[in-house]
Amino acid sequence: MLGIRRGIHTLTVGLLILSACLAACTASAGPNSGSAGLQGTITVSGAFALYPMMVRWGEAFHALHPGVTFDISAGGAGKGMADALNGAVDIGMVSRPIFDAEIEKGAFWVAVAKDGVVATVNGDNPVLEPLLEGGITQDAAEGIWITGEVVTWGQAVGGRGGEEIHVYTRADACGAAQTWAQYLGDYAQEDLQGIAVQADPGVAEAVTQDVLALGYNNLNFAYDADTGLPLTGLQVVPLDLDQDGRIGDEERFYDTKGDLVQAIADGRYPSPPSRALNLVTKGQPEGPVKAFLTWVMTDGQQYLEEVGYVHLSPSELQEGLTKLE
Repeated sequence: MLGIRRGIHTLTVGLLILSACLAACTASAGPNSGSAGLQGTITVSGAFALYPMMVRWGEAFHALHPGVTFDISAGGAGKGMADALNGAVDIGMVSRPIFDAEIEKGAFWVAVAKDGVVATVNGDNPVLEPLLEGGITQDAAEGIWITGEVVTWGQAVGGRGGEEIHVYTRADACGAAQTWAQYLGDYAQEDLQGIAVQADPGVAEAVTQDVLALGYNNLNFAYDADTGLPLTGLQVVPLDLDQDGRIGDEERFYDTKGDLVQAIADGRYPSPPSRALNLVTKGQPEGPVKAFLTWVMTDGQQYLEEVGYVHLSPSELQEGLTKLE
């Protein structure tokens, strides 16, 4: 519970004062140049999935360049996109693909990292042992969140438990829900059934308070930031990827956040529910915003593993840098 409360407290801090800048305001500025002339505030909102990483990037950027302040808040990928397109913020954090309609409205984006969405249950779930041994299949998950055909834990884990599944989903428009829906069969967030809860920390807390709960979370809100273990009172549910009724050694990578991050990096954890994370602006970025994005995709990449994110491929990074030129 302490890990969740600490996360909620962090996310409710209204203003995070950081600083950021790079070599020059011009398009030719390099990521390691001096940047004493940059001034101003860069505002950021959006996906909970990217919030911890954005905070760390801001801290590192601040240490290098104390001229630009940051106002960073989380509220879901949908809010980040809307805020960016409406001019309410300079950068939107969006943890899902960018839609054609958003591109038509001027959305410019670069992918900056990867993470994943995981299924979560209460640590005292009555069928926890068989659930961890056998995992949950994609078909069973579709029956739980989409069709409503799977309603008891016995149906989900081979007849071992007649208790009703208390299904949770996200109330806010978010990348986690969209990604989870796509994993279940190319659905949309609107297709997901369940008790709708606001925000990533809200789902995690709801699951820890309900012994029969089943939810989904971004990995950085399912694992403790300090220990790398699942949050107190919560367990991450293995996915039975080959649907053979058991979690084999090649599917067993959920004990720590580091294990799962490595599985995402080497492709053992599929996409979806792993996915790319994007930063979005309204039109081509300029000045301090462009300088910051360039730094994120170069020197800023060194902080991904520290926070628990996965690197993009060199070609993916180069594609983003080329867009920024």
